[in-house]
Amino acid sequence: MKEIILDTETTGLSVKDGHRIVEIGCIELEDLVPTKNIFHCYLNPERRVSESALKVHGYTDEFLSDKKKFKDIAEEFLNFVKGKKIIIHNAEFDISHLNNELKLINKETLPRELIVDTLEIARNKFPGSSISLDALCKRFRVDNSRREKHTALIDCELLSKVYINLLDQKEPVFKFQIDEKKNKKVARGKTNYSKKIIEISQKELQDHKEFLNRNLKKNFFN
Repeated sequence: MKEIILDTETTGLSVKDGHRIVEIGCIELEDLVPTKNIFHCYLNPERRVSESALKVHGYTDEFLSDKKKFKDIAEEFLNFVKGKKIIIHNAEFDISHLNNELKLINKETLPRELIVDTLEIARNKFPGSSISLDALCKRFRVDNSRREKHTALIDCELLSKVYINLLDQKEPVFKFQIDEKKNKKVARGKTNYSKKIIEISQKELQDHKEFLNRNLKKNFFN
């Protein structure tokens, strides 16, 4: 199953005040394991960045002035997330901004049924506790030392690890299939994870004993 970890940065909090997206970051997961597929872009929001937002992500008007506009990357973005679950921390914020951008260029909005909000998962799992991304990183011992500013790709990377922990999946889950020829379970990708038992011959055992007696003055194997 493929999923998308998604994060955005914006010029300010509310679309009602005309705020726009300045960065989109996406990391693809397959069976909870990050693939090499990412989507990332900075955007010219066609308006000034608020002072409060600048303190959060650090993207200045000058830095964003020569970047592409949302309409220039919309098709590529939509193709990247098409048909996949989208995992977001505090999804209401990001989806309201993304759907606002899509409406501005007369594109179909992202369906809510494909959105998974890790904030809601954490709220149900740890009622009464702090459930910010930083707090969850601390709870699950995820190293967030690189998060000096809120940047989309770093936040996606952290959220991918937090998400796995929220699902109580400490390690990636392999989906096994039956290899009909060998009648063994093998992981997808034809990698055989079954154990192979090698019998030790009497000669090898005797050689080992002689080696220990000959080379070790004192040993605990005999």
